[in-house]
Amino acid sequence: MARNTITAVFPLLLILLSIASSTFGFTANNPSQKNQRLTPPSAARYASASTTEGGGDPSEVIARKIVVCGDVDGGYYRSCVKNEGSRFRKLSGTMSPPDDSKKAEILVEGRRKMVDGFVRWCERGNVGLSQRITVESVKEEDPTGLYDDFYVPTGRDD
Repeated sequence: MARNTITAVFPLLLILLSIASSTFGFTANNPSQKNQRLTPPSAARYASASTTEGGGDPSEVIARKIVVCGDVDGGYYRSCVKNEGSRFRKLSGTMSPPDDSKKAEILVEGRRKMVDGFVRWCERGNVGLSQRITVESVKEEDPTGLYDDFYVPTGRDD
């Protein structure tokens, strides 16, 4: 009975696999090249993009000023910026305090590879449930070394 179930399910699995591969754009590898992964087309974009976009050393310390617009005054977006900057990428810097202008400046310092990744994260723009953020500008700055952590004011009077 188990053999009949397997032979009945196997063609369905093949159909699902072919649908998934065509939907997500995966390409099958050449059978002579064993132990290689299937790679989605979006991965090729990141693989071809150099981590040294500015042409420098990936571990060089740089600084960027990022101006973002949108729902930047909410606490959730601010905590996401702090987590992404300090926890996940080990960067230092600050974000301007909240006001009613719907704009914020993020000054970030750290290794080039991590700063470039943080800028790409900001450019994604879909942070949180309904926050929509756009990057207005990204400017090179000289690293100051003033910050030892990532400071994000929330606007509360603590």
